[in-house]
Amino acid sequence: MNHKSPRFVIGDVACLALAIVPLLVGMALKVILTPPSEGIVITGAQIYFTVPMPLQDMPITESQINSWLVILSILGLCLYLTHGVRAGVPTRRQLAAEWLVEKVDGMVRENMGEYFMGFGPFVAAILSLSALSSLSSLIGLYPPTSDINVTGGWAILVFALITYYKLKAGPWHYIKSFGDPVAVLAPMNLISEVATPVSMAFRHYGNILSGTIVSVLVASGLSGLSQKLFGWLPGVLGEFPLLRIGIPAALSVYFDVFSGCLQAYIFAVLTMLYVSNGFPQDEYEKRKLRREQKKIKMQEQQS
Repeated sequence: MNHKSPRFVIGDVACLALAIVPLLVGMALKVILTPPSEGIVITGAQIYFTVPMPLQDMPITESQINSWLVILSILGLCLYLTHGVRAGVPTRRQLAAEWLVEKVDGMVRENMGEYFMGFGPFVAAILSLSALSSLSSLIGLYPPTSDINVTGGWAILVFALITYYKLKAGPWHYIKSFGDPVAVLAPMNLISEVATPVSMAFRHYGNILSGTIVSVLVASGLSGLSQKLFGWLPGVLGEFPLLRIGIPAALSVYFDVFSGCLQAYIFAVLTMLYVSNGFPQDEYEKRKLRREQKKIKMQEQQS
């Protein structure tokens, strides 16, 4: 496809619009639906509306809406990076996309091994969704990762994957694993099994939420201190929070950017390690071999 053709340019614009417009929609919803307040207000995700359900009404919150908006933005970015990809004539965006894929595949190979190379897209999805959800606070959105319901859902999904691969060697082998190295430790191993998704959810949620709270408190404290120190200045100078220049921005670089990306990386690495370390590959191969031998034996008897 000609990269200068009107059709290609329109496709590029549509992809970029899909990446940007959802975030603008989230900002508009924040402005329109957030009630006015005075002073420091630290609350959870705002409930936009409630869906009636048979057993219990389901609230649709700010974190859920923002999660879907971030997912749409990631989809638009992926479509933009892969739009017009062709062999032999790589573009800069194609090289960027290939670099991202190679980096994620390298992470999977290093932490999980060759058997799990198909996990690359899943790990990339976790990294991008977690990082961009945390970074959404930079444009004024409520970060979905500061909601325990969001990170808890991710942790439950990861726990289901861990259990699935542990069961690949058979239910009996999975049950016996709770008695390793000695049977008396079975209760502790069972608690450790349940604690895995809980710790993953609370670690991610707690770090993002605490950073948001600290940033708000510091910014508010600097405003009050600025008023005390410079309130005697005439006019606008006395009302302007001079001490809020620079310091909150530096804190935002750490809490919003560095910490958000770091927690996304940690969550992805823990996912890879828990899944790969819980998979009894040797026992799975033995079980697979026994099944194949049994199948061959049955075919020989039938013939």
